[in-house]
Amino acid sequence: MRPYFKLSGGGNDFLALVEPEPIPQPELIQAWCQRGLSLGADGLFHLERSQHGARMRYYNADGKPADLCLNGTRCAVRLAVHLGWADETIEIETGAGPILGRIEGPAAVELVLPVPGPPIETDLVVGDRHLHGWIVDVGVPHFVIEWPAGLSKAPIAELGPPIRSHPDFGAGGTNVDFVLFCERHLFEIRSFERGVETETLACGTGVLASAATGVHLGHLEPPIKARTLGGFLLKVGEAEDQNGSAGWTLTGDARILSHGNVTPEAEQLPRATQWSDPGVRKSDRAAS
Repeated sequence: MRPYFKLSGGGNDFLALVEPEPIPQPELIQAWCQRGLSLGADGLFHLERSQHGARMRYYNADGKPADLCLNGTRCAVRLAVHLGWADETIEIETGAGPILGRIEGPAAVELVLPVPGPPIETDLVVGDRHLHGWIVDVGVPHFVIEWPAGLSKAPIAELGPPIRSHPDFGAGGTNVDFVLFCERHLFEIRSFERGVETETLACGTGVLASAATGVHLGHLEPPIKARTLGGFLLKVGEAEDQNGSAGWTLTGDARILSHGNVTPEAEQLPRATQWSDPGVRKSDRAAS
């Protein structure tokens, strides 16, 4: 059995393995992240100590690696401090570069990040729809769509998958964010995340990409609050990075939910159900 932690960052939930535990094979990560059948999570990260702090390797629920997950990084900060690797501040090495994180209360973590590059305006054709949005790379790609009609009935399930895999975004695809800019310092967001392949309760990189879009369009200015599906507010502020350059912060809930052991049963999943076709007679099925 393997010891693991379960954490949640603003509604994104993660499994975490700590050194000296090895990194699981992709199919094992995929099995553990299955909801209802196993432990269930949006992704998994592996955390180990490094020369300057800690190093995290992040994997989406499909078992594939991703360079960056900001809610996951905030959880990595919380876990590293919990393990006694730092007092309140620690540098986390990610696939997108080092990120400074610090504890900001009993269940909140702040990250100091580079200011995102300018969003790129683009149009997509999805079926019979013509969609206007902005491409923003914040370590992972996002496509931000302003949805002024409100997010309660935004077509996340309908449009999320075809946008995520749209050929304009190449083989890797993109994350998709539907956004309503409410006030000068507030917006609402719903995100469809690649690698999870569904809407999640929050997306830290999506909040950063959408805030950058709002500032670019003149709709927002820091400090900014983002209202997410999970009910938490994520906050984007201004700060100096470790080199004294202008940066942004991302602050929000990050909590340790449980600590236990993964049993072998967590990877023993059933095959996907193959439903019977009522139009095929039983004798025909037997013959085939």
